[in-house]
Amino acid sequence: MTLKNIFLSLLFFASNAWGQVRYIDYPSPFHPTLGSSGMVVSQNQASSDIGVEILNMGGNAIDAAVAVGFSLATTLPRAGNLGGGGFMLIYLSDEQKTIAVDFRSSAPKGISKDDFLFLKNNYDQRRYGYKASGVPGTVAGLLQTHERYGKLSLKKILQPVIAQASKGILVSYDLNQAIGSAHQINLDEESKKIYYQNESPVIEHAVMQRPDLVWTFREIARNGEDAFYKGSIAKKIVKAMQQNGGYITREDLEDYKPRFAEPIQTTYRNHKVLAHPPPAGGAAVLLEGLNILENFKTDEMGPNSASFLHLFAEALQRGHMDRSRYMGDPQFYDVPIEKIISKERGSSLAKKIDYQKVTPPESLNPDSLLVEGENTTHYSIIDKDGNVVSNTYTLGYSFGSGVTIPGTGILLDNQMNNFAYQHGNPEVIDRSASIGNKFEPGKRPMSTMTPIIVFDTNNELKLITGSPGGALIPAAVLRVVTGVIDFNLNLGEATMLPRLHKDWPYKNLRLEKGFSKDTLKILQSYGHELEESKTMGSTQSILISSKGKEGFADLRRPNAGVAIQID
Repeated sequence: MTLKNIFLSLLFFASNAWGQVRYIDYPSPFHPTLGSSGMVVSQNQASSDIGVEILNMGGNAIDAAVAVGFSLATTLPRAGNLGGGGFMLIYLSDEQKTIAVDFRSSAPKGISKDDFLFLKNNYDQRRYGYKASGVPGTVAGLLQTHERYGKLSLKKILQPVIAQASKGILVSYDLNQAIGSAHQINLDEESKKIYYQNESPVIEHAVMQRPDLVWTFREIARNGEDAFYKGSIAKKIVKAMQQNGGYITREDLEDYKPRFAEPIQTTYRNHKVLAHPPPAGGAAVLLEGLNILENFKTDEMGPNSASFLHLFAEALQRGHMDRSRYMGDPQFYDVPIEKIISKERGSSLAKKIDYQKVTPPESLNPDSLLVEGENTTHYSIIDKDGNVVSNTYTLGYSFGSGVTIPGTGILLDNQMNNFAYQHGNPEVIDRSASIGNKFEPGKRPMSTMTPIIVFDTNNELKLITGSPGGALIPAAVLRVVTGVIDFNLNLGEATMLPRLHKDWPYKNLRLEKGFSKDTLKILQSYGHELEESKTMGSTQSILISSKGKEGFADLRRPNAGVAIQID
């Protein structure tokens, strides 16, 4: 071989090797899952897979949402639920219409003044056990939404859900640890029987079969919503309540109704952002935060720059200020939501933000609004026709009240803890004294759950997301929205930006790990009192981009996953 041929061979080899390196190199370490048809993103891969199974049967996004919602009771029992409630947004592609569904748990109607005083003065009694539970709304919310907008029969939708509970799931490390950290499970014999073996949490990799949930699912498949609120399941709930001093009655169950309404919305840099109306206080924080941030140019800021993070924290603080006082159930309190999410309110609050100085919480007064004119789970679904579900639901705490209704597998929420029991106390200014969220029988407590749907500048569907995390939810969702819109990040990058949270009337700025020391020093120089935080939220999102549909399950909590439909 001549010297020339050797040189050409080496050149070819080098160029080919370089081509291979370039081929496997990616612009980001966070890779969204790409798809061109239906997609489900939830906090458990097995439940996401069931959602796609429903889509493959010919079901739409609403059908899949029902299956995923029921499946999570098996795969993610600490948050997936039949005994809790939530908020859901539905987008119907053919009608180009978005509907909000409120299936939040409600306070039992028969609670007396003495009962109220008991709950007010007994913190643990409103967190754990039978007295802690509000009337569950999940089953009514999912099934009435399915009756209006679904395609497949309920029996067909629940077949794979029943099969999953019957076969059982492998206990994950996360589930084993969650059981061990929820001490209220030990307070309830039925819950202990399910989640403990030999006085210890069910071990990792064990098969957890759920014959109790199988019975419940079958009753609902046969008799629909009536099974839960009037029939066989209702009888078990009422009996257990009577035997254990709980407040939920037969009348409470029979009278429960989900509420269908129009979403609330704002625009952010010409994108339309739709969220759930009150009592979804987190939605108000998000929309007000966007309205404040819109007043600042972020083009030359980075998503992790001290300048942007400072503005982000200041906007969040003001959003939480307004929800701390004036957010509640609109059937009991005239929530000034239009003022809270108005552009005028956002502009007025933005004008008082100093670019390089923190605003002391005591200088912020929620009454200025009237002067001017953590264990939850979320899933996002889109079907091949563009119909969408963005759903967040909760038991309250991890494993809720700790109570399982005997024979049903149904864990109950602890939403009685979510009312403002300090209302009327002049020494308290935070949300525990909120006029909008004071306790009243039959009322639905304010919640920070924040499912959203975003449309782009051409009014085309762009983003579906939401998160668990209690008061941290608005910050988690806001971080994803600004990451996508302000900084043009892909969905994985926007999701995995380190998060921050600033509440009111508290001084601390909570931050996840991942920010540079230089950035933290600058934030401290602005006057922020920094507090290192554990991970915040777990967004489950779908982005419609030039590449198609991008799904990304937040890496902050294990076992979440994206499932795609293959045409």
